Amino acid sequence: MSRTRTAAAALLALPLAAAGLLGAAAAPATARPAPSLTCRGQGVDPDALVRARTEAVIDAPLSTVWKLQTEVERWPDWQTHVTGMDRLDHGPFRPGSAFRWTTPVPPNPATPATSLDITSAVEQLKRGSCIRWTGPAVGEELHIDGVHVWTFTRVRGGVLVRTEETHTGEQVDANVPYATAILKQGLEAWLAELKTAAEARPC
Repeated sequence: MSRTRTAAAALLALPLAAAGLLGAAAAPATARPAPSLTCRGQGVDPDALVRARTEAVIDAPLSTVWKLQTEVERWPDWQTHVTGMDRLDHGPFRPGSAFRWTTPVPPNPATPATSLDITSAVEQLKRGSCIRWTGPAVGEELHIDGVHVWTFTRVRGGVLVRTEETHTGEQVDANVPYATAILKQGLEAWLAELKTAAEARPC
């Protein structure tokens, strides 16, 4: 699943990731949602009820940002809530690459304290431009299927990183506003830590 600090504590410690607080401001009813992010024409789950998206400009070279994000075996070095990582293939990070990672989940209204074991498979990738991975996250009384898309664009001031993720599963679908808020906070935490790590590296 979308591998990942990815942050505070709650239903998903990361996007698949991190912790949370309910309550991002709702978009006006008249606002049109932005088109979903895609990588090589493929995006997040169009039928998922739980979805979140965020973005940030990172003041670092694209090569630095890309390396941090794709050297998944090094995620625990800079992502607070990645407590374990195992790359399941060898060689360059590419379509077909897979990795299994672990993140803690504190007790919350939906599930007891547990750890999420997430197995992510890269489905689409364009070097220096985008990544899309999918996969399940499994914990005690918790099963989530995730689809995660990242895009990377050179802009004035660095690299614009956008990310979007969807979750499906009985537990998250039972409380969509709560699960959405948790996912949103997890994505923001992941992106904040990616920004901190990339901007701390010498150019």
